[in-house]
Amino acid sequence: MLVESGSRYLIEHLLPGLYSNHPSNERVDLITCFPGLPKGFDESRGQVFRTTDYQGRDGRKRLYAHLRRAGYDILGIVCAGEPIMTKWKWALALQAPSKVFILNENGDYFWLDRGQWKTIRHFVLFRAGLSGAEGVATLTRLALFPFTFTYLVLFAAYVHLRRALRT
Repeated sequence: MLVESGSRYLIEHLLPGLYSNHPSNERVDLITCFPGLPKGFDESRGQVFRTTDYQGRDGRKRLYAHLRRAGYDILGIVCAGEPIMTKWKWALALQAPSKVFILNENGDYFWLDRGQWKTIRHFVLFRAGLSGAEGVATLTRLALFPFTFTYLVLFAAYVHLRRALRT
């Protein structure tokens, strides 16, 4: 099962390699929010599930029940720097009784398990903007936020009080 939670080109680049490197796969199903099919998707070897068909609590329950019955061995999730299907992909990762791998926009992937905790930590810090030189700037902004917010609130109160006293 693949969760297309990133730009379409990511899945389109993944599918040919998946079909050629793992010809023994019985099927490769896809969960997507996009219309149409990605290039290279073999409909004879997989089924497409659209999130629009599973809206609401009952719809999601039906999809989760199907995932459990289908017995998927592997669930692949695209985690690009785009907010596409964010809640869906993590809910599916929790609900599916299968091994999960994360694919980023560079085509790199890693398994979501305890043995990969260093990779996962680096991935999360990078996505949060807390790695490298950018991390120092982010932490500085975070530390200065309460002071900046307090200053802006006091300045707004001062301006409004002056205006009220003038009238």
